[in-house]
Amino acid sequence: MTDTVTGPLPAAVLEALGRYDTPTICNAMEVIAPERRLIGFTTKQLVCPFPELPPMVGYARTVTIRAVQKSPLPAAEQAKRRIEYYEYVGTGHGPRISVIQDVDGPDIGYGAFWGEVQSNVHKALGCLGVVTDGSIRDVPQWAPGFQALAGSIGPSHAWVHAESFGGQVRVAGMTVNSDDLIHADRHGAIVIPLDLAAKLPEAAELCGRRETPILEIARSPDFSLEKLKAALKRSAEIH
Repeated sequence: MTDTVTGPLPAAVLEALGRYDTPTICNAMEVIAPERRLIGFTTKQLVCPFPELPPMVGYARTVTIRAVQKSPLPAAEQAKRRIEYYEYVGTGHGPRISVIQDVDGPDIGYGAFWGEVQSNVHKALGCLGVVTDGSIRDVPQWAPGFQALAGSIGPSHAWVHAESFGGQVRVAGMTVNSDDLIHADRHGAIVIPLDLAAKLPEAAELCGRRETPILEIARSPDFSLEKLKAALKRSAEIH
């Protein structure tokens, strides 16, 4: 499906999406866009050191990193590229979420781009958190309230550096383009097409209503297979 809406979306839509966890948003997506059942979300487990944080909803800032090889750029050019990278991260529709692909192949996660410094800098630049298949570190010193989903936790940054930014990345099975709308929490992340975003809260509520009769009987001391069949029938009739 091709987006017909261009951001930014109304703040009220982002706020409404943030009231639901990511699995619920996936359920809602199945209702309004069943053709997306197999695409657009993370399919590999990521580490979340802050599971108590609420879902984050924001526009992607896409980056690729490498750690096992030193940057070939001279120091002055590296410094220039770093400023350009921060300018990219700190501009555009907000709030923003960093989505970072580690391109070190079999050595993915060898060096951590993320730690005390980068989490605080990116938070100051308007990011809510990061989704990466690479590694993170300095968890106790992490920026307060800054969410993280990562491939691993490790001690060193090795030769880690941003190799490119603003292009398409693929993280834990999820393909993301710059400015894509991302919903993420401790369960994982999903890309939300802009033209579907406003429809998802209502669909999420529908999913909840359909689950209610099934859960009620499943949790009841009077559970029986016949009552479950009746509950499933009632669920299917809810619109």
